[in-house]
Amino acid sequence: VLSERRGSNPRPRPWQGRALPAELLSQFVDAKLRRYTHLCKRKANLNEIFSNFVFYIIIMSIIKLDQIDHQLLEILQSNAKITNAQLSKEVGLSPAPTLERVKKLEATGIIQSYHAQLDRDKVGLGVTTFVTVTLTGHKKQVTESFVNQINQIPEVIECHHVTGAGDFMLKIISKDISTYQKLMLEKINEIEEVSATSTMVILSTFKESKVLPIP
Repeated sequence: VLSERRGSNPRPRPWQGRALPAELLSQFVDAKLRRYTHLCKRKANLNEIFSNFVFYIIIMSIIKLDQIDHQLLEILQSNAKITNAQLSKEVGLSPAPTLERVKKLEATGIIQSYHAQLDRDKVGLGVTTFVTVTLTGHKKQVTESFVNQINQIPEVIECHHVTGAGDFMLKIISKDISTYQKLMLEKINEIEEVSATSTMVILSTFKESKVLPIP
């Protein structure tokens, strides 16, 4: 140990000269996020919180996506069930580096999760609406209370804070119109912070892509 400190070459890391393994990258990112969350919860010194947050942002900013990463993301968005063997053929890599790239995309949070997309009509959900909601006020506690209650309603599949005439835009899915009306009367309009609502019923859908156009 002493000889190393006095100038001899340190023992090379197994990944030296190569990209950091996905497992280690994931552990590092998770550790930074846990540290930042812990500091915020215990109301630590602001400088300590800020330094941890900035360090995390710097690390995330150096993660660059190349053309192969773009291909992987486009393919996985369209078909998350594709095998690694087939995926590697699609992007022109061998299976091992392909899997390593996918793991890194997952570790850094670019790929957040994988979902099964259902046919709404076949599962008995025939009515989809957009509802503009105006709140009674714009104080923090009003907004937080509204959002917390909306999160408890499974029929509300999207909730967006928006500009314009209303304060929030909800996307609601229901079995039929009568079910939707009951939901509005018994749940949405019963939220104390709701001042007014305006509904747009979707008659037909011509495009509903889940694939993000990555720049």
